[in-house]
Amino acid sequence: TMFERKKHAPPQKRIDCLIGAGTTVQGDVTFTGGLRIDGIVRGNVTTANGESGTLVVSEQARVDGEIKVSHVVVNGMVNGPIVANDFLELQAKANVQGDIEYRTLEMHLGAVVQGRLNHAEPGTASVVELKRVGGG
Repeated sequence: TMFERKKHAPPQKRIDCLIGAGTTVQGDVTFTGGLRIDGIVRGNVTTANGESGTLVVSEQARVDGEIKVSHVVVNGMVNGPIVANDFLELQAKANVQGDIEYRTLEMHLGAVVQGRLNHAEPGTASVVELKRVGGG
């Protein structure tokens, strides 16, 4: 299929869990594998034990809270910071209000980010801020 030729294929293609349109979750969501949100989550979204996982925030979805998932695809509204340790894709209808930390970023025309984009190499996030530019 055409999907297997893409350079940045998600670690898992399967979606283990769906928060459907018309569903509102009040509270933090912890998942394993893949999670697709079509509804509203008012809380933080993370993977269990910091495992790698895939989160899809679809066009009509909204997340009010922090997202910490290794592989994130956003095509909806996110109010809060995103930490994607592996790969972040911001599709055309994405609207993120918050700072973003990513390792690999794919941003489509039309995506909106109100916040800072911070590139994080694994294990160096805290070191980078301490380095002074130019030395001396």
